[in-house]
Parts: sequence; C-alpha cells; structure tokens
Amino acid sequence: MITINADNIIKTCVISPQVLTDTHLLSPESRLQEAQGLALAINLDVVYAESVKIKEIKPATFFSRGFIERLRPLIAQYEIELMVFDGKLSPIQQRNLERELKIKVIDRTALILEIFGERAQTREGALQVELAHLTYQRSRLVRSWTHLERQRGGAGFLGGPGETQIELDRRLIDDKIVRIKKDLEKVKQTRAIQRSARRKIPYPVVALVGYTNAGKSTLFNRLTQSNVMAADMLFATLDPTMRKVTLPAGMEVIFSDTVGFISDLPHELVMAFRATLEEVLAADIILHVRDVSNPNHAAQRKDVLDVLENLGLAEIKHADNYFEVFNKADLLEKSEYQHWLEKTQRHTRQILLSAANGDGCQKLLQAIEEQLNQKNERYDIVLPLYEGKIAAWLHENAQIEHIENQENENIYTVRLGNDQFSRLQHMTHDVEDIRIRKI
Repeated sequence: MITINADNIIKTCVISPQVLTDTHLLSPESRLQEAQGLALAINLDVVYAESVKIKEIKPATFFSRGFIERLRPLIAQYEIELMVFDGKLSPIQQRNLERELKIKVIDRTALILEIFGERAQTREGALQVELAHLTYQRSRLVRSWTHLERQRGGAGFLGGPGETQIELDRRLIDDKIVRIKKDLEKVKQTRAIQRSARRKIPYPVVALVGYTNAGKSTLFNRLTQSNVMAADMLFATLDPTMRKVTLPAGMEVIFSDTVGFISDLPHELVMAFRATLEEVLAADIILHVRDVSNPNHAAQRKDVLDVLENLGLAEIKHADNYFEVFNKADLLEKSEYQHWLEKTQRHTRQILLSAANGDGCQKLLQAIEEQLNQKNERYDIVLPLYEGKIAAWLHENAQIEHIENQENENIYTVRLGNDQFSRLQHMTHDVEDIRIRKI
C-alpha cells in the first residue's frame, strides 16, 4: 500500500489511456479529470496529467516505446515518484513499466483500493477492503522479484524440492482470504438478523444508490437531519449508515446510505462489499441519485445500473420501487433546469431537487409515501378506549387517515402493509372487543 503523510506528499503523474477500440461513454477529458479526482482523494500531488491515444496495446508495457521515451524527461523534470495508470495493467505490464520508468506504478484498481483502505471506518468496512486488497494482491504474485524464486525445503517425509516462495506467499494470502470471508459471513448473518428485526417492527427501507460524488450523503443528511460526512470528493463515505425518517403523513421509514459507484469499479470491490450492498436488494424503495449538472450523467447512470445488475437487479430500472432523483438542480442553467423540470413532471418516479438547499426534498418524501401506500390496504379498526397500547402502536406504525371518537370506543381508518397487518393481528388475536374490517 502507498504510505502518505503530510510531510511526504507523493508527486504523481496521471496517465489516462484512450484506446481506440474502447467503448467508454465518458469522454477522454472526463476520464482524465475523474482519474485526477481519484488521485487527489488520497492527497497525492498530481503534478502532471495526460490523456494518451493508444492505437495498439503493447503486451509488455501497454505503451509504445516512443511514449515511454517521451515520459522519462517529464518524470525527471517534475520529480515524479508515482504514476497512476487510469486503466487495468497486467502484473507483467506493471513490473516492466516500473523498470523502464524507475518509479512506482499503480493502476486504477489499485488506486481505488487505496482510497477505500483509507476511508473505511468500521470493522466491517476494513474487512471488506482487506479482502479486496488480498484478492487483487494475489493476482499480482508473478515472478517479479528474486525472493519469489527461492525455495523452502521440506522436512522429514515432506522433504523434496520444497515450496517456492511464490507458492508460499499465495498460500498465506489464500489463508487470510478464507479467514476474512468467514468473518464477513458473520457480518452477513448479523445484517440478515437486523433486517429480520426491522421487518418485525416493521419499517420500510429506502436505499440510496448512485455514482460517487452525486450527492447521496448530502441528500441523506438533508432528509434525515444527520451529519454523515459529505464532501465534494470521490468516495467521501464508504460505510453504510441508516436513519429513521418520518414522512409527511406520519409513516416512518428507514433511509440507508450506501457506498458510491464508479466506472470500472473493481470486481474485487463489488464482491467484497456484497454484504453491504445486499441492503439494496432488501430495500422497499431504491433512490438512484444522479448529478444532472455533470455532463456525463448518462454514462454514470449506466455504470450504476451495471453494478446493480451484477448484484441481481437486472430489471430494476423498470420496477415500481425504482426512483431517479435528479440532484444538484441549483447548479443548472435556467434552460437546463426548465428541461429537467418538464421531464420530471411527466414521470411520477422522477424527482428534480437540490440536496444542498432542500428544494424538491419534500416532494420526494411525498412521492416515497405515495408509492409505499400503494402496497398498503385500508382498514377500519374499532378500538375500545382502554386499549391504549394498541392505539399507540397504530399511531407509530400505521398511516392514520381518520379517527372517529365515540363514547366508549374510537374507530380508526388506517393504511397498513402486509407485515404491519400481520403484526396487528398477532397483537389483537386474544382481544374480543377489537374489530377489524378491510375497506
């Protein structure tokens, strides 16, 4: 891993290859800008950045000999110590570039892993990042260094040629991976228990997903009155956070903020964070937060949907519980704002808002409540006055539309989901004076 501190800022160059056969939706300029943002996210000192057209990928070094020769004097001029390659390098290509340029070289996957390693706060987050690191590191074990070619002799009946150092290193990593996966399985079981407990209460869950830096955490803070870290940087937050929110008509829901996505998100990270992202799979509503002030918002949308598809939500964009939240409306030009406003007025599950100033947030909460109510049934519940416990439960868990006060009883007209209705039946099955009628 890269060691970074305030006294030792690493001078870095960012090279973003533009391979002619690639089909990226992001423009070369945007990819380079994003790569620089990733480097700045861990306080690397980016002193040089360039987008390079690549006609043919060289198996040994990725780049042509001419580009490598051109890069050498720039490295000397800017005293560059690290090159960030905005793509995926094979272990051989990484090793050869380091030999040619005499500096450390990391690819996009390694850089994102560095960011995640620095940002993970909880034990779960640290475990997930370590698993991703080890999975990536295992693929880097090539015969790049002499110590990997040494052999450790066996003893007793296990004697013989022994075990090469590379085999030993790989086995040690495999052992660590097995241990971490066991720990993460416990995390997964804990989350399943927590979800089961929430279903018993029960509160609907609203999960926020989106491209990193789209404003998810800012929106989460605005809706939940929380203070989760939200900053204008890539991957400002990693660890999932949950908060309870009361919707306009009184229904209570749980909002869940998840890790941000990015183009070419390393497969190792998607797999490692699967336990966390399973919160999205179990959510009653998914809010896809999009930064419509970003000219690449369409490409970012596709990247997010691709990750959701990998999680098993292939048709989510057509689902009734999928909302697109067009954020950062305050940064739009007047004509752009009018375009997005007209677009959202034609679709019930598209909301234009600004998490920064709160415009449109109330409309989003109302839309969430309306969607949840579509799954709820209406009931008349006749409740004796002495049943204060049941009355309190209704006020906390049901959407109460009307209360008719009578001399010895009250008649509640409410909306309840299936789980809530089952809970109410369980609470009232021994009480003869309570009458429930579906409307």
